[in-house]
Amino acid sequence: MRLAWGVTGSGDKFKETVKVMKELKDRLGDSLYVEVFLSKAGQLVARYYKAAEQLETGFDRFWVEVDANTPFLPGRLQLGEFDLFLVAPATSNTVAKIAVGISDTLITNSAIQAIKGFTPVYIMPVDYHEGVTTTTMPSGRLLKLRVRREDADNVRKLEAMEGIHTFEAPGDIPRIVEGFMKRS
Repeated sequence: MRLAWGVTGSGDKFKETVKVMKELKDRLGDSLYVEVFLSKAGQLVARYYKAAEQLETGFDRFWVEVDANTPFLPGRLQLGEFDLFLVAPATSNTVAKIAVGISDTLITNSAIQAIKGFTPVYIMPVDYHEGVTTTTMPSGRLLKLRVRREDADNVRKLEAMEGIHTFEAPGDIPRIVEGFMKRS
């Protein structure tokens, strides 16, 4: 199975997502081909959490956004080179842009073009439900954050879009990937 993994600039659920993806890749080996695509902000977050090297060496290929079309992930998704596009974690900015069709970053453009090319898109928004959440900063300190109604509403908009599937937690990723592998 070929998976394109888009990583945005969210620190929330970042370490957990990297851990789950690395464990999944290690367990499935060559049967799971993973190319990692970091947004510009995702590259910064990877450095803050000291995970940049793990992302670069622990998967099959590693890319960093130059612009909305470089590297050429959007076209590759349209052409069906990947079985699915996974965006995890996804910032509220990324979710809002996709929800209204703005494709001005590598990750947002790739999601929209994947849908056009019938490649399924799975997105893990960090602002899934309105209310208060707690995240862990790179220092290990806990940070309490408010998830705004507007951000949670954008997740609902994504859920209503054809070709997009949302999920809430890094622990859902193995079920999604293995489900695709069984159907292939």
